[in-house]
Amino acid sequence: MLNSIITGTEITLDAFLMCTGVSLILGLAIAGLCMYKSRYSQSFVVTLAMLPAVVELVIMLVNGNIGAGVAVAGTFGLVRFRSVAGTAREIGMIFLAMAIGLATGMGYVALAVLFFCIMAAFSLILSAVRFGGGNANERDLKITIPESLDYDGLFNDLFQKYTASAELERVKTSNMGTMYELDYKIVLKGSSVPKEFLDALRCRNGNLNIVCGRPVTKESL
Repeated sequence: MLNSIITGTEITLDAFLMCTGVSLILGLAIAGLCMYKSRYSQSFVVTLAMLPAVVELVIMLVNGNIGAGVAVAGTFGLVRFRSVAGTAREIGMIFLAMAIGLATGMGYVALAVLFFCIMAAFSLILSAVRFGGGNANERDLKITIPESLDYDGLFNDLFQKYTASAELERVKTSNMGTMYELDYKIVLKGSSVPKEFLDALRCRNGNLNIVCGRPVTKESL
């Protein structure tokens, strides 16, 4: 069942069309997997959908010389990294597309389909359980205060009331030293930021700037 449909060094038209069709279908499936709950660009997902078929043809043209085929296909894949830095997810999808193209190029169509199903299910399960996603209630809080205020313990009572934990990570001067910017890492007690919490902070810092948002994740390798 998992044997190659290509026998010998000659590639028949039926085998070529079947391998190319499966490559394109799996390329579309990989592109859809990449788009699932993720930011993406149209040019990237279109290229990702085409990549398995491109790699498949390269493997077929080298006539069974796997080393040369992988080298050439790897050169194609490096074009992405030389232009724009990709995220870790995008890089993983590129390698998955190249692996699928390698399998279909050697005629292992059933193996390519089975491998994609396993990897897609694995990826969706990890996304569903938020594997490596951290605490969903974690937020970055930036508060600006005038230099006349002592920031040490200034908001402790508010943090105890509205957050599960709060830690001051950085203090920065701004506006020619007349202001302090306080960067806190907080964990909310709920999933949303209470308006009462922000109003209380505004009353405490003299109605200066307050920014509260989700932490920025470093996805690129």
